[in-house]
Amino acid sequence: MIAWYPLSGFSFHKPRSQRECQEPNGSARFWRAALVERADEYHPTMIREAYVSIDGRRTRYLEAGAGWPVVLIHAFPLNAEMWRRQLEHAPDGWRFIAPDVRGFGKTPAPASPPDRLTIDDLARDVAALLDQLEIESAVIGGLSMGGYITLALFRLAPARFQGIILADTRSQADTPEGREGRCRMIELVRSRGASAVADQMLPKLLGATSVRRRPELQAEVRRMIEAAPVSAIAGALEAMMDRPDSTPELERIPCPVLVMAGEEDTLTPVADAESMQQRIMRSRLVVLPEAGHLANLESPEVFLRALADFLLANL
Repeated sequence: MIAWYPLSGFSFHKPRSQRECQEPNGSARFWRAALVERADEYHPTMIREAYVSIDGRRTRYLEAGAGWPVVLIHAFPLNAEMWRRQLEHAPDGWRFIAPDVRGFGKTPAPASPPDRLTIDDLARDVAALLDQLEIESAVIGGLSMGGYITLALFRLAPARFQGIILADTRSQADTPEGREGRCRMIELVRSRGASAVADQMLPKLLGATSVRRRPELQAEVRRMIEAAPVSAIAGALEAMMDRPDSTPELERIPCPVLVMAGEEDTLTPVADAESMQQRIMRSRLVVLPEAGHLANLESPEVFLRALADFLLANL
């Protein structure tokens, strides 16, 4: 059964009973409407585009707001632009930072790339960005591939985390079937290009509600996928298929953690989010209604409300 959590002013603790996990008044409709209404509290902020040099590579990141840093790592095979709606409404007192993973967006891949990219390589890029920005610790999180990178960075440098956001992701390594699927996609992108990857992935990335109601969102996601170089897509697929199981790390996380999942996500379903949340001591699970795998794009206001409540109430 899906547990729907109230977001206003919650504190971190393990539920004592099934009743405590239920939404107020037992009504998912009430919870959803309240979140959407409260999202109007946020006012637009200016998004800044900036660059740093990491190992000789010109690395782009978007940022908005000022204050305590929050790093948001994008999904595969998109780029930092996917976080634009959250950056546009960064809560007061918080500095949102969204980097392009190497090879995506306006961050080129290395001129001499490693023989095989690893998820740890991508995590070290985030650590190097923090070093360049003179940030010792931050709230760090990501969606899908961004969650894999976040968990890898926690394994490598746990002291850098003041909080963690894990959205539409999982801690387990790929299954044999999952690895086979990634190998087939590597062959697809190398033979037919990024547009073929978009054709295959779009029905899985967006929930049924978004597909039915928001054709403009499908076009936006397609543009981001088709803008990705073949080498970046293939390299990221190799990194994800070789990533280790991060499940043992979950019980070692000492900081507050927000776990989010789209109600209609079929790639990393709510059950995966529940499994992670149950292993993390200071954590909460938020299920986003009428959203699929790209929950921050499909339900941007609700995603922002959940994120803002997490930041303002617990950090």
